[in-house]
Amino acid sequence: MAPSRDLSRRDFLRASAWSAVAVGFAACGPSATARPSPSAPLASATTPLATTTPEASASHSASASPVSLETRIARLLVVGFRGLDLDSASSVAAAISDRGLGGVILFDRDQATGGPRNIASPEQLTALVSGLKGLAIGRNLLVAVDQEGGKVVRLKPAYGFPGVTSEAAIGATDSEAAATAWAESIAGTLASVGINFNLAPVVDLNVNPTNPAIGALDRSFSADPEVVIRMARAEIDAHRAAGVRTTMKHFPGLGSASTNTDFGVADVTKTWSRTELEPFRSLIDAGAADSVMAGNLVNGQIDPDAPASLSKATVSDLLRRELGWEGVVITDDLQAAAITEAFGRDEAIARAIEAGNDLLLFANQQTYDADIVDHVVTTIAGFVTSGRISEARIDESFARVEAFAANG
Repeated sequence: MAPSRDLSRRDFLRASAWSAVAVGFAACGPSATARPSPSAPLASATTPLATTTPEASASHSASASPVSLETRIARLLVVGFRGLDLDSASSVAAAISDRGLGGVILFDRDQATGGPRNIASPEQLTALVSGLKGLAIGRNLLVAVDQEGGKVVRLKPAYGFPGVTSEAAIGATDSEAAATAWAESIAGTLASVGINFNLAPVVDLNVNPTNPAIGALDRSFSADPEVVIRMARAEIDAHRAAGVRTTMKHFPGLGSASTNTDFGVADVTKTWSRTELEPFRSLIDAGAADSVMAGNLVNGQIDPDAPASLSKATVSDLLRRELGWEGVVITDDLQAAAITEAFGRDEAIARAIEAGNDLLLFANQQTYDADIVDHVVTTIAGFVTSGRISEARIDESFARVEAFAANG
């Protein structure tokens, strides 16, 4: 039985304190409106939303879209799968060709089995990606990967790919030329095998250098927001030039955490500051953002009742209304144990949509579910039928995702 919808933050933390959360080993232009100063109070969860912000309602009506509701829902999903080669009889093949699945995410190793997952060599990966894309007739399939650099890379030298320096090492140079050359290498590698969506850059500030989720893994460019902004801008521009989309993560900022999100919930309530919004704010204002990832982190300063990825106060109020972001928002992994144990899988799915996310990520790593697409599509369609989520809310995300994918 799913927990009550008014689950408190205390209940959330108690339910998930010892659960694994896969946060990021695991994204169009902004409106030109005035921005509150960094010292301004956070938007309240009860503050009325701007007219451009999606909001679930009890009412729903038939859409004028020629695309079925189930297909529109499937287009909002990015899902992990098993296989080095394309099997036309596999569930992922059917999800793409029959359901209209919007995207897939690739991994080199399978967490559950410890064996190979999707990546073995440049030739093998090129063939796999080409086959997957070939199933998405008349549209662009999003093919995502975490290729941040340093310790967080899926395309490794062991599989025949170039080595990639960490963000921390690039940030230490404070050189836009070095950042551009580094990013061009990453983007060129991804483009050469057909990958069109890199779940990078990490724009978290290195507030806590011993942070086991960010700082200790060299995943942050710098503690200085200006350095992060310059390095991230160079990375995003290089990816755009190569035809690869990016996502800024982990909104609203994970850099001050003291918990490794592989082993517990990252609660930044007492350590986070609004300065951590500056890379997101600046890059959005500059039109330099492709998408934003909402993190699986607790920030009670913004929302005491839900992690950022399930929080309307975080996604709709803070990111969309205050920072003016009108493009795609992707969740962190919704199969993370702490999320599903605290809220239940179906409740987490509903809350992710109600929060204002567009792409829902299911890494299929900690627990593998070959039928995850069918289950999620059926679940969300049921929420529309019951009136919990409006069809207009689905349509708004569908439009954003279609425009995003078309540019990939």
